[in-house]
Amino acid sequence: MKKIKLILMFTLLTIIFLSCDDTVTNQEIDKVIIPSSNVKFSEHIYPVFRVKCNTASCHNSRDRAGNLSLDTYSEAVSDPLIIFPGLPENSKLVWAIEGRVISPMPPIGYPPLTKNQIDGIKTWIKEGAKNN
Repeated sequence: MKKIKLILMFTLLTIIFLSCDDTVTNQEIDKVIIPSSNVKFSEHIYPVFRVKCNTASCHNSRDRAGNLSLDTYSEAVSDPLIIFPGLPENSKLVWAIEGRVISPMPPIGYPPLTKNQIDGIKTWIKEGAKNN
């Protein structure tokens, strides 16, 4: 009887663990519409960074490709040359995601950002790149 309880408990915990997968895919993030104003870092920008930029060997806290991490708000805005609050046209991040640099982001072979995602990031920066 004890063995059956253990098996049931293990099965239940496995089901709970597997159902808690909150991984968002590229296809899912591409369906999220970022508004044209009042863009929020936590709701609109960070999910894009997490799915499109923080992948393995890229702009996460561990790998820091190009010495840049977009894993947290503080890391993302730590260099005003990358994200220049209020001035998206002076932000290297915008240049990279619009393909205006030698090494555009994301690199070839990775899913590109949608026009809405690029416009959303630019709007967030224009609105002051706030941690909201």
